[in-house]
Amino acid sequence: MNETGLKADNATVEEYGIKNATSHWNLSPDELAKRSIDLGQAKETSTGAITVDTGEFTGRSPQDRFIVKDSITEDAIWWGNINIPFGPDAFDKLYDKVVDYLSGKEIYVRDAIACADPSYKMNLRVVNEYPWSNMFVYNMFIRPTEEEVKSFDPEWTVINAPGFMANPEIDGTRQHNFAILNFTRKIALVGGTGYTGEIKKGIFSALNFILPHQKNTLSMHCSANVGEAGDTAIFFGLSGTGKTTLSADPNRQLIGDDEHGWSDENTVFNFEGGCYAKCIDLSEEKEPDIYHAIKPGALLENIRFVNGSNEVDYHNSDVTENTRVSYPLYHINNIITPSIGKNPKNIFFLTCDAFGVLPPISKLTPGQAAYQFISGYTAKVAGTEAGITEPVTAFSACFGAPFMPLHPTVYGEMLSKKMQESGVTVWLVNTGWSGGSYGVGERMSLKITRSLITAALNGELNNMDYNTHEIFGLNFPTSCPNVPDEVLNPKNTWGDKSAYDKKANELASKFVNNFKQFEEFANDEIMAASPKVVESV
Repeated sequence: MNETGLKADNATVEEYGIKNATSHWNLSPDELAKRSIDLGQAKETSTGAITVDTGEFTGRSPQDRFIVKDSITEDAIWWGNINIPFGPDAFDKLYDKVVDYLSGKEIYVRDAIACADPSYKMNLRVVNEYPWSNMFVYNMFIRPTEEEVKSFDPEWTVINAPGFMANPEIDGTRQHNFAILNFTRKIALVGGTGYTGEIKKGIFSALNFILPHQKNTLSMHCSANVGEAGDTAIFFGLSGTGKTTLSADPNRQLIGDDEHGWSDENTVFNFEGGCYAKCIDLSEEKEPDIYHAIKPGALLENIRFVNGSNEVDYHNSDVTENTRVSYPLYHINNIITPSIGKNPKNIFFLTCDAFGVLPPISKLTPGQAAYQFISGYTAKVAGTEAGITEPVTAFSACFGAPFMPLHPTVYGEMLSKKMQESGVTVWLVNTGWSGGSYGVGERMSLKITRSLITAALNGELNNMDYNTHEIFGLNFPTSCPNVPDEVLNPKNTWGDKSAYDKKANELASKFVNNFKQFEEFANDEIMAASPKVVESV
């Protein structure tokens, strides 16, 4: 067996059942980029980043995500359409097939860390079939020092084999691709898909079980940053709602863009060591921090070039709307190191409202905050999941249900308790449509959303007059610096006011119907935050 690169003395891929492989350990991003290009799997762009095509899958496949049902998970996991059970024996057999598939191949191994707070850090060892997948791991997780690598002891293992295709009839999967978590063996097994997001979301899902269930620490699908005064802000929201974009603020230090913990020690800490940003319609003017992060070491996915060049065409969606780039946090100039902040002063719930009904910003009461968090309303934006080609109304509990192994009320109760203890202000921000629903109105401008959030962070909305939405009961400001007054009341942006009322009632009914599954767990304050369907005017 041939081995290259820096590794711990006792480390070997044979302990995972992989035999006669040529294994490359902890190669540098430059080495991985060169190998990817030499193998014909990647191309270099005009900025020095590389780009790859992830193949059949250009987004996550939630219906092919499984959790092994065993003594650890049987009574703790919220089983259902999101958390799909997988048998321990079936996992063992499939695992053996995957490592047999990797045996004899040239593979790439990386030691990495999840969780920036030393009290919660989790050591990972990731085995990748492709060099660019290993480069993604370098970018997205926290990078141990050379000294740490020499004595590295992994707690969890990720086995990633995009070229392996499962046989559903034999292997127990739904189709040939799969992402399976085994909490007893501490393994994340990913196969049949080249989409790199499955790797990070696998570890995120594992931490969403481990931290709340075993370490009394809230895990959150959110981005976070810190102001000059040390004030932390966190941004909840699903893919496409603006978490990465809005947290990359030149006036604030970035903690992280997607996954965080909120500890009893009053810290907010990043799970990751990088960012995974959407690229569609990216421009230097709109998102300068992300734009300039795309340089040597960055990995682009599923983009296309301007004809006759190697310049990226960020407006091209021929492959997918979900074009992506991964890069290490140090590609962003304004970051906090280590990636840890204090208790948040402001929390923003980001929702992409495809109905065009919700105000661009609302200040929430504690009951409304709990109701909106448990509901997790948004629209799934084109490309973030397989088969989504235009916005689809969705309720995703905790703004991250696809990654939440426990019952949503577990996370909701933990968040509510922490909000009360810290005295945080909670805002609901609509980054979706204004002036009409999808297909009629227009997407809220990034400039307006930034102005609203900046005003909230600076305390400029504290003394404003507020109106109350007659159906949703949301309190929204009547004015805000650098934002036209008429935009703040969504009804004012519609030409047909009766059409707005009809659409608002339609969305309110969807909220009410969705929340029925949580009513038995909700107190009177939360239930009072439910929207009230009224007759159209």
